[in-house]
Amino acid sequence: MTVETAAGRSLWQGIRDALSREVAAGLYAPGTKLPTEAALARRFGVNRHTVRRALAALFEAGQIHVRRGAGAFVTQPRLDYAIGPRTRFSQNLTATGHTPARQILRIETVNADENECGKLSLTAPALVHVMESVSEANGVPVTYGRSAFPAVRLPDLPQALAEEPTITAALARVGIDDYQRLWTRLTAERPGAMIARHLRMSETSPVLRSDSLDTDADGQPICYGIS
Repeated sequence: MTVETAAGRSLWQGIRDALSREVAAGLYAPGTKLPTEAALARRFGVNRHTVRRALAALFEAGQIHVRRGAGAFVTQPRLDYAIGPRTRFSQNLTATGHTPARQILRIETVNADENECGKLSLTAPALVHVMESVSEANGVPVTYGRSAFPAVRLPDLPQALAEEPTITAALARVGIDDYQRLWTRLTAERPGAMIARHLRMSETSPVLRSDSLDTDADGQPICYGIS
């Protein structure tokens, strides 16, 4: 197949527009890998340099991201996400018409580091329950998170986290019926190889980092989270 171009429009622009339409139409879902440069070159009857330029234009437009050694992938759509005193991931997504899900990477009880002791008002040495997870919207990963909870106060929390669908449900199961966000601090940084892999994104693209502290009804810290 060759690309028919109008006067003044180059071959790479025609390829870019064709792929952009296919992404918009859902032919390639968020997180899906695009065909290789070689396959696209055969499809459009051009050389790989022309395909590479079209893909670069899609990358600049935010429609795809490139993972080193893995290929080009369709970027996930942007989501509206409210932050407030009772920020809840699942409730936020459900309220905006999305389907939330969570994949637990690990739950482990470990020695708290200096930062965790300070945030959770713990005296070292102290233990914390750590949960690392990837949260999804409509089957697409949107957040990698690490949450630390005071182990002495919540001894049964690891099992509850493993069995309940949300942190809110797990905390309610161990006696924390309500909690609220004391503060949230937002910064931007590079994700690093491990997080980029979990979020199916490029290591060179920035991520929004959220550091937060949740407290119970008495104002006692119960969760220090990084996502």
